[in-house]
Order: sequence, then C-alpha cells, then structure tokens
Amino acid sequence: MNNKKKRIAILGSTGSIGTQALEVIEAHPEAFELEALTANNNARLLIQQAITFKPNVVVIGNEALYEEVFNALDVHDIKVYAGENALCSVVEMETVDVVLTAMVGYAGLKPTVRAIEFGKSIALANKETLVVAGELITRLARQKGVNIYPVDSEHSAIFQCLAGEFHNPIEKIILTASGGPFRGKDLAFLQSVTKEHALKHPNWDMGAKITIDSASLMNKGLEVIEAKWLFGLQDKQIEVVVHPQSIVHSLVQFEDGSIKAQLGLPDMKLPIQYALSYPDRLKSDFPRFSFTNFSQLTFEEPDIATFRNLELAYKAMEQGGNMPCILNAANEIAVQAFLQDKIGFLAMSDLIEDCMAKASFLTQPALEDYALTDAETRKMAKEYIK
Repeated sequence: MNNKKKRIAILGSTGSIGTQALEVIEAHPEAFELEALTANNNARLLIQQAITFKPNVVVIGNEALYEEVFNALDVHDIKVYAGENALCSVVEMETVDVVLTAMVGYAGLKPTVRAIEFGKSIALANKETLVVAGELITRLARQKGVNIYPVDSEHSAIFQCLAGEFHNPIEKIILTASGGPFRGKDLAFLQSVTKEHALKHPNWDMGAKITIDSASLMNKGLEVIEAKWLFGLQDKQIEVVVHPQSIVHSLVQFEDGSIKAQLGLPDMKLPIQYALSYPDRLKSDFPRFSFTNFSQLTFEEPDIATFRNLELAYKAMEQGGNMPCILNAANEIAVQAFLQDKIGFLAMSDLIEDCMAKASFLTQPALEDYALTDAETRKMAKEYIK
C-alpha cells in the first residue's frame, strides 16, 4: 500500500456524493488529505464543512455568496474564491492529486476538462461529463495519461469486475437498475404521479435530480452512455436489467461466457472510497451484506415502452455527435420543470424527444460546440414548457 496521502479536491461537496466523500476522508486520515471544497449555492453547509475539515481553499460558485463565505472563513485562514473561473482554477493546484467531480449536471464538464488537462486523477461521480462529451473526455485523458475512476455504483462494479481482467475482451456488460419507485406501474398510473411520489426511492438516498432520473429510468440511460466511454464498448455490448433489491451492482460477461458480478448493500460510500483509494482497498465499517437476509435476488427486463427515457438514451448514443448533449440538456430542464410542478412525469419524455428532433445536430462537435448545443437545447426546452 502506498503510504503517501492522496490530496483530494471535491467539486460539489455539499451534495449527496460530496457529503459522503467527506465521511470517507474523515474515516481515513492516514490515507487522504482534503485540499479544496466547492459548492454552488449552499454557502451555509460549505462553511460548516470548511471549518470542520480545514481545506486550503474553498470556492462558492454563486458570486453573490462570496462575502458571506469569506467573512466566515477568513478567521480560519482558509482561502475563499467565487465563480466559474475559480472553480476551474482550483483543480489546477499543484497540491491536488485527485479531483472528485460530484457536481450535478452539465456544470461538471468544464472543471473536469481542466483537471484532466493538468494531469489530475479523476474520481468521476458526474456522469453527465461523459454523456455530453465522452469521446472528447476519453481522448484527452489518454493524451494526458490521466486515469478516470468511476464513482457510480454500477460503473464501480464493472471496474471492480475487470480488476486483473483488462487484457481479456468483454463480450458484454450488464448494468443493473432498481426500477425506481414506479417499477411495474403502467402509463395510466404514471399520468398522475407527483414529485413527492417520485422522490421516494426504494433503495438509495440521492439528490433530487438523480432520484427523479432514477424514477424515469433516465439515470440508467445516462449510465449506459457513460459506460460506453469508460470501458470502450460498442452500443450493442451494453445491456440493462432491472434488479429491485440493488444488491448486484452490475456484471461483466467475458468471451468464454463466464460472468463476474460485484455485490454489496446499496451504500455509495463504498464506491466513493474505492475510487479514491484505488488500487488499494481500505478497511471500512460499512454494513455487510448477508445472503441469509435476502432469500431472493430477482431480475427482469426494463419496461422501455412505459419508461421511454431509457430508449431515448440508447437512440442518442447510437446517433452520437452532440445528440447525447441534447438529451442531457433537455432532461435537466425537464426534471427541473417536473420538480417545480410545471409539467407531468410522462411529459418529461415528450419534451426530451421534441428537443432531440429539433435541436441542431452535429456529427463531430468540439468543446465549444457542446456549450452552444447545451444553451440552444435549454432554450428550446423552456419554450416547450410555456
């Protein structure tokens, strides 16, 4: 085991992944050192975290909150910056070894690109980065010799199953989905569901946006696209199966027909810790899985006729270019509108499909094209809602 502490920057420290990552770091002071924390709007929690963990630097994305954070942390000798440029600059620091990208949505793309350009290892929890610009990100990571360690439980499972197998060709991977709170429900039922229903995930404790994505199966669709780029797969090599118990986190099938699976209780701290500590496994006090507590582990086909977002994600992946960027931007606006009671649950898929049909399609987008596509699609999606 490497005795040198890894110095960590957490982008999005006040969200679900960020707060759990801090628990992991707190439990292993011998392995990790916190260098930087960032948040967008949650100044109060960011201040609490900074006082507790004493990083060198914090960044508050919302510049209007700079004074509040600065005044609270100046006496603690913690540097405070604000704005998007500061968010990108913090990942350049020589004192940072690993950047955990735990921001939600498209906003994670630019700082992740900057971190890769400066040779930082990436612990990737922001799946939208690879959904939007997977080809660009993976090419840049290869050029810079940067490792990307997945934090999503499904991709972490695939990564763990591939340990010692990287020279063996994959026949296919199988991503498991819980099915969310509406598994087995029909269109008539979904017509009237509310955000309160959708936010009650049966197995995982996640932020609002990801929980809604899970309920609509868009989260699994985004994970399919992410998996393609993380593991260098063809579209047809990625399968989704619904596994309501969320114990088998994903599986890899090799060319000889053998299947490897990674199992564990649904707890995001384990994949977070594995991404930060790789290639080592650190001892933990996480709850242990016992087969005697689960008499049945079941698997079923996803219902893509009812939950159309998964099929839309496969279509976006197959079309390529900037279509996954269009899908992602439309979905972010759709979820926001649903959470604000502006559209119904099923209307999210209609909005996304409409944007995919009408937004400007590019076969080989550059980084600046993604920004234009994202802006165009968001505008189109907001007009659809009116």
